[in-house]
Amino acid sequence: MVINMNIKKYPQLNEQIYTTKLPNGLSAFVVPKPDFQKRYAFFATDYGGADRRFKLGGKWIDTPEGVAHFLEHKMFDTEDGNALTNLSANGASPNAYTSTDITAYHFECIEKFNENLKILLEFVSVPYFTPESVEKEQGIIAQEIRMVEDDPDYCLYYGLMRSLFSHNPMRDSIAGTLESIPKITADTLYDCHRAFYNPSNMALCVVGDVAPEEIFKIAQDVLPTQAGEIPERDYGAPEQCALNARGFSKSMEVSLPIFLAGCKITPSARGADSLWHELVNALALDLLLGHSSPLYLRLYREGHVNSDFAASFDCAAGAAYAMFGGEARNPEFVFEAVLKEIERLAQDGPDAELFHRTKKAALGANIRSFNSFESICSNVVTGHFRGYDPFDIPDLVAKISLDDIIAFYRNNLLAEHMTTSIISPLE
Repeated sequence: MVINMNIKKYPQLNEQIYTTKLPNGLSAFVVPKPDFQKRYAFFATDYGGADRRFKLGGKWIDTPEGVAHFLEHKMFDTEDGNALTNLSANGASPNAYTSTDITAYHFECIEKFNENLKILLEFVSVPYFTPESVEKEQGIIAQEIRMVEDDPDYCLYYGLMRSLFSHNPMRDSIAGTLESIPKITADTLYDCHRAFYNPSNMALCVVGDVAPEEIFKIAQDVLPTQAGEIPERDYGAPEQCALNARGFSKSMEVSLPIFLAGCKITPSARGADSLWHELVNALALDLLLGHSSPLYLRLYREGHVNSDFAASFDCAAGAAYAMFGGEARNPEFVFEAVLKEIERLAQDGPDAELFHRTKKAALGANIRSFNSFESICSNVVTGHFRGYDPFDIPDLVAKISLDDIIAFYRNNLLAEHMTTSIISPLE
């Protein structure tokens, strides 16, 4: 059977991407990198820790917290052994991760790439669970949860998430809880695999010196032939702008206070608007608290923060937030300083020269990211699931204006939508 492919070229980046949609609904992408020895494969499902309530076959299904992460752990089990062992023995470096909205399996290798790709596609698409193996995994994950619950960074982050969000699943740990893990059974895993691991809800991206036709043919031969239903997700009613709590604080074994401040932001719709929103937010936060910003340089020079202090933006599951923080001898002082700087930037805007310099640096960083095979695959698949083309990023960054940045400060970083999470040293 002939596989139809589309080729799109990006002369500015000196890149091109081959795409196809197989009869089973799988979206597949190949970014050729001639003359490179390393090859990289990334196979992901549009399913993460937040996707706990979904509709399939006309029926709404509720699942415990932590199923997506649990499923990721168990997918490496096969009837004949363990796929992780097989890939490693074949010279590959495999791994996997679960985020709020994506579960991904990936590997890189120099030799036997096609053979390893078949192993990857087979074990991800063919589940194998037994009650005994699930019970054993319950104990392993419960131990992991106990360990991270004693980790200050974990407590800091989820303290902030639960202060920001009242019910959106962004507030809950991807790994689940000690109460939810025992509720996950082999039947739960099979049900969620059937719902979310069907080719229609998945994407494959390969980067390296490969033949696109060959990659697409392997995927067509190995994966199920039937397209599946894409589940409808329910994250609850849209979050209101009001905070869930005014803040979180806890004393733990840390040498200096660590803190995070977060701001609830109204998410944009999926697609190109979502990408534009994300890029503007990231640049605005860099101008506010990046390591070249006036505020960061002053706080660092005066000893209030160190080089780990940073800001970021995230959106998933119908929610979005901006976040900044790190170690700080006086978190309240730093937080107030940031609020004052936001107020100043919303009124006067950032320095024009700094804006152009920071935008140029952001543009360079985005272009350099296309040198990373892992970054290309992750961005291509994430963009596919969210409805945008990541190769458009350089052009979009170039179009961001000072007015866009000022509008972000005025419309999004509002003091009444901000809260803090602080971990203080034990007395």
